Amino acid sequence: MPAVLDRLIQQAIAQVLVPVFDPGFVPVSYGFRPNKSAHDAVRVARTVIGQGYKWVIEVDLDTFFDRVNHDALMARIARKVKDKRLLRLIRRYLEAGIMADGVKQPTEEGTPQGSPLSPLLSNIMLDDFDQLMWSRGHRFVRYADDIRVFVRSKRAAGRVLDQCTKVLEQDLKLRVNRQKSKSSPASVATLLGYAFFFTASGAKLRVAPKALKRAKARIKQLTSRKWSISMGERITLLNRYIRGWMGYFRLAETPRKFADMDEWFRRRMRQIRWKEWKRGRARVANLRKLGIRPQQAREWGMSSKGYWRVAGSPILQRALPNEHWNTLGLIFLHDAWYRYRTP
Repeated sequence: MPAVLDRLIQQAIAQVLVPVFDPGFVPVSYGFRPNKSAHDAVRVARTVIGQGYKWVIEVDLDTFFDRVNHDALMARIARKVKDKRLLRLIRRYLEAGIMADGVKQPTEEGTPQGSPLSPLLSNIMLDDFDQLMWSRGHRFVRYADDIRVFVRSKRAAGRVLDQCTKVLEQDLKLRVNRQKSKSSPASVATLLGYAFFFTASGAKLRVAPKALKRAKARIKQLTSRKWSISMGERITLLNRYIRGWMGYFRLAETPRKFADMDEWFRRRMRQIRWKEWKRGRARVANLRKLGIRPQQAREWGMSSKGYWRVAGSPILQRALPNEHWNTLGLIFLHDAWYRYRTP
């Protein structure tokens, strides 16, 4: 990682070079650019797919930031930067090397990791690819090294994938991961954590299966009944994660999916509460306080059924309804989605 002084100098270089290079980048390059975001790339992809370009080419660059050819990159910077002192300084940062176990190792390719300059350098390096694709009239979006090209047919997809691979490997000296690069129907393609589906009204966005699986795993971790933590602290951590996750995935148009996840989420929260009550007498007393009739409270409070079974029972759902968790300030996925979607 660059030292503080190096980061300061690299940030100063980036601030000078962005106005020089950024206006010349193609409009569909969205990564690390002023006033552009991942959401912009996803929206454009949805629009293009809705226009009938239902085959998606996913180009995967093999460890892109570690494989940038220094000579090829410097040649592209020198097209617009004539100050030799600045060019030498950038070159020195590229070749500064890294410290591994206290030993300095040279860097013969790649951009500095953690550097404020690296995002701009990656866009400069890939701009030739962007310009070529743009001049040929291809529909595509790029976010850093995430490249998606949209075509109308499977046959065209195979041809364009070969073209992309040739340009990236022969002209830019990069390495395309041929095992991960592929063409697929839009219904199974992904972009920046989003996936696509179709309805009568056109192309829509959903959370990609892998992203959804990771979210579920994280919520499962935060709602583990084996984790000894106060309910207030647990809710704080859950709310922080859900706000951030849904803030990014607010473009998804699948409220039913989030509502289904909330049912599972609430059941896990009821498990935690049931374990907190511990003994049968305490459970009976708490159920009665929450409005459950004495006979039912005794029946369930003294039950030997497992946590998951009890958490899904109508009795505990009635004792700990949605309003109970709302009172505690817990935010659920569907509620967060609705808040972000509502102006």
